[in-house]
Amino acid sequence: MYSNLWLIPFFPLVGSIFNGLFGKKIKNEAVIGGIATGLMFLSFLVAAQNFFKLLGDTEKIHELVIASWMTVGNFKLNWELLFDPLSAVMILVVTGVGTLIHLYSIGYMHGEAGYYRFFSYMNLFAFAMLMLVLGGNALVMF
Repeated sequence: MYSNLWLIPFFPLVGSIFNGLFGKKIKNEAVIGGIATGLMFLSFLVAAQNFFKLLGDTEKIHELVIASWMTVGNFKLNWELLFDPLSAVMILVVTGVGTLIHLYSIGYMHGEAGYYRFFSYMNLFAFAMLMLVLGGNALVMF
């Protein structure tokens, strides 16, 4: 039911990688800022969709196992995302406020030399914050 949770941190990561690799070559501030802000907004939309699904759900804690990370004997550590009411509110805050900060920064950073780098780091920071909130165990969070 919550199989699209992985998209929430994935969109900012894609924006960070794209602007980091191609931002210097693009040199169009509208494209760079638009990609970074648009991907943050997509992340917000997926977060809102999952938040409203959670409101009507009787089970309030959901785990999405993405992959098995490492297995040592009987101990198995998974790459997983944990979605509960607290993380649902926090991802709405991170993606919502992050989108607004991105939107404001388009004008504020206009004409700066490291424009593409700034948006690459902003998306990377958003990815890190979302992994901190959604991480299902300590190794995924950090």
